[in-house]
Amino acid sequence: MSFQLFVIRLDKLVQVIRFARLRNALLAHRVLAGVEHRRILGMDFRTVVDLGANQGQFALAVRTWAPAARLISFEPVNGPATVFNKIFRGDSMVTLHPVAVGPDAGSVPIHVSAANDSSSILPISALQERLFPGTSEVRMETVRIGRLIEFVSPGEIVCPALLKLDVQGYELKALLGCQELLERFSHVYAECSFLELYTGQALADEVVAWLAKKNFRLRGIYNACYDKNGNAVQGDFLFINDRIV
Repeated sequence: MSFQLFVIRLDKLVQVIRFARLRNALLAHRVLAGVEHRRILGMDFRTVVDLGANQGQFALAVRTWAPAARLISFEPVNGPATVFNKIFRGDSMVTLHPVAVGPDAGSVPIHVSAANDSSSILPISALQERLFPGTSEVRMETVRIGRLIEFVSPGEIVCPALLKLDVQGYELKALLGCQELLERFSHVYAECSFLELYTGQALADEVVAWLAKKNFRLRGIYNACYDKNGNAVQGDFLFINDRIV
């Protein structure tokens, strides 16, 4: 696991050196852009909806490798959302909603991790802490949650459009909260797990099966992660909408 993470981080640093915007985010805000996602951003997306934006790691990749895309991000945890707003202040192509997306409107408790990109509405499991040291829960916050259509109108989603989810085990619940607008997306890009890293989460096969019923076909798996025994832990799953693509 540690060697994999080292290789990923090295690749990130090499890419960050190439782009002033990414260097500035690292130096000024200590945010390392999600450059590992650049391979899926060359599809001329006009809209990207980013669920689980954290401090803007994926958003930085979008603004670098899909600069024509309108970016609508969601991050409910106050600390990361504050950093995100600092990085993208004055960027007219970026909007941040400080809320979570889920099947019901209201407020929910969220488990804030020592590593803030591992925070989740679901409890952090012992397995997550063992495989990814430093991700244990440090406190709880209460955050606002609602369905995607409460914050994004159908007309704002211009194809080709990408729905990205990195919500730490909450993927299927978040997708349920996107149902009114799901058919407007040409692609879904979701981090999915093969092991229960968050208590009660839907695993990869459940997410794949649910999206298949919505006419989204699995196109590829990126950035796969394995444990020390070679067992697959998680990866970034790319789906295409057969009704559009």
